[in-house]
Amino acid sequence: MTGNFDKPLTERMHPDGSVVSLRAYELAGGYQAIRKVLRTGMTPMAVTEEVKEANLRGRGGAGFQTGVKWSFVPRGKDVPNPTYLVVNGDEMEPGTFKDRLLMERDPHQLIEGAMVAAFAIEADIAYIFLRGEYTLSAERLARATTNGSISGKVFSVPVTVWSCISISAAAATSAGRRPDS
Repeated sequence: MTGNFDKPLTERMHPDGSVVSLRAYELAGGYQAIRKVLRTGMTPMAVTEEVKEANLRGRGGAGFQTGVKWSFVPRGKDVPNPTYLVVNGDEMEPGTFKDRLLMERDPHQLIEGAMVAAFAIEADIAYIFLRGEYTLSAERLARATTNGSISGKVFSVPVTVWSCISISAAAATSAGRRPDS
């Protein structure tokens, strides 16, 4: 089957596999979503509702609605802190490399999405977990977090790239336990 297809997730990617720079990402409209959130004074609930209305869905097998998932997260001043956002870049599905491609070639896209999600769920910290073999993804995401972070007057969230063997190992480590316990 041939023809022209929209490629909203991959349109900025270079055929040679090189990374999209911060400048190129911004020239193509990147970081406009988080800027809109911060400049227009949107609330976390308003961001969640807009994502629900857009019918944005997860990229996993179930395709669960993103805004609905965000609405399950407890928010407000009475919620114990810190609140974490965890981005699963592990790709446990056999033969799947859809997210790896995005992380390696257009890391700012993931960083911006994490920033919007962190704002929406009122996260204090965001972690991007990668499988240990994704060294190029880790390198490019780490570089993107240092030159792509945007802080607003009301919002700033540290984004950390964490390469590990499994999410359970990472969770154990972040809780101060040995990964195998």
